[in-house]
Amino acid sequence: MSVIWLRVAAALYSLGLMHAILTLVRRREQLFRVALTAFGLGSVFHFVSIVEEGIVNNRCPITNFYETLSMCAFLIVVLYLFVQWRYKVESLSVAIFPLVFVMVLVATMGNPVSAWSSPVVRNAWLTVHIVLVLLGYAALLLTAVASLLYLFQERELKSKKPSKLYYRLPALGTLDDIISKAMAIGFVLITLAVIAGSTWAFIELKTAWIGQPKIAISFFTWFIYMVLVFLRTTAGWRGRKAAIMTVTVVGFSALTWAAHARLGSMFLKP
Repeated sequence: MSVIWLRVAAALYSLGLMHAILTLVRRREQLFRVALTAFGLGSVFHFVSIVEEGIVNNRCPITNFYETLSMCAFLIVVLYLFVQWRYKVESLSVAIFPLVFVMVLVATMGNPVSAWSSPVVRNAWLTVHIVLVLLGYAALLLTAVASLLYLFQERELKSKKPSKLYYRLPALGTLDDIISKAMAIGFVLITLAVIAGSTWAFIELKTAWIGQPKIAISFFTWFIYMVLVFLRTTAGWRGRKAAIMTVTVVGFSALTWAAHARLGSMFLKP
């Protein structure tokens, strides 16, 4: 039953993910009170899952990767709820809600499930994952290009003798708006791709999926991207810092794509 309670918690945490997505895409808070209530209720089911797992196995449920991840996610939830209650820092939800949901979703994948119902469903699921990844990378690449142009525009403006190219490029305000929107949309797409991809890998490879290096680098790339979005939306990172961070994320994304170069052959498997 512990995994059922954990899945219920993941379903409730998903409302937090929806809130974060709407906040990033629309640049204003949506559903925060509903998401926070669901987040708190999810923590109750999460706690029940951890306690039941400990009672059934007569030990502290932190002896494997999935149990440890669940415990870590629960501690993050408790800490966030305390900080939110004490300081009302709602901006943290943009990073905390997606992070907790993904951690708990992965934690629910500690028990094997049945194989794919049909090759069509398997291939369709993988196709959705690949399309989301490609769209996310396209948005990330647009963010990187706009960031580099922003740096160029800023340097030319400070030089007081801008070149002819300066007058042909978009204004700094326009570039900054492109960076914000492309970054937000890219993060949403990559997050959905990570969810779809990890679910596909779990069904395909059972519990052994988490030991794949290419899976680890995918999650690490997503985490770095999340940090970038968080710093952009809450700390107001602009200009050079944001450009360097964006290029870093592009580099990790390239490594991730290289690690999944054999995905096409897997897709063609009957």
